[in-house]
Amino acid sequence: MEIKNSVAVVTGGNRGLGRHFVTQLIERGAKVYAAARVPESVDVPGAVPLRLDITDPESVAAAARVAADATLLVNNAGISTHTPLLGGDFDRIRLEMETHYFGPLTVTRAFAPIIEANGGGAVVNVLSVLSWLHVPDHGAYSAGKAAGWAMTHAVRGQLAPKGITVTGLHVGYMDTDMASSVAPDQKTDPALVAAATLDAVASGAPEVLADDLTRAVKQSLSAPATR
Repeated sequence: MEIKNSVAVVTGGNRGLGRHFVTQLIERGAKVYAAARVPESVDVPGAVPLRLDITDPESVAAAARVAADATLLVNNAGISTHTPLLGGDFDRIRLEMETHYFGPLTVTRAFAPIIEANGGGAVVNVLSVLSWLHVPDHGAYSAGKAAGWAMTHAVRGQLAPKGITVTGLHVGYMDTDMASSVAPDQKTDPALVAAATLDAVASGAPEVLADDLTRAVKQSLSAPATR
């Protein structure tokens, strides 16, 4: 799709990777709704703050009524509770699934008819290398992102006839608040990730593998299970 003159909604658009999406979309000539639970925290010049809690269906519906001119949706909002599946707090496990699966699905269901009515466009789902690499101590996050990956493939087939492409972004650690405890040499620049993803959206590519780790893990998926 053409990024210039598009109308984008970026969830979690107030910080981290989402803020880079917002900034770069504006630089590329898009109108951008920067969605956040606290819209007052949006500080990108030119962005339109939009109140949105992806885990609250009423909030999603209200945001869709405001951003009725949208042609591009970036499902970026995320959390990491560092919760294992066995013995971990079940409310935290549910929150991971709400944030990484049910939330993006709810937002996509709300905005897909709008994007179609506006002539088509695109959806981006921010996933993770942990969609495929399942670390026990991060079991809740991995399960949520794996579900998000499955959802991305399923809705891609449904939305294609409506003129809407779906791009899945897989990436490891980025230099954001969420990965503040990770060594700098293990993190990717989120500005580069955002740029590569927007290039993929412009070309209609279905998937972005944003770093060497992610590419290696994706390539290894056909290998026999070792444990």
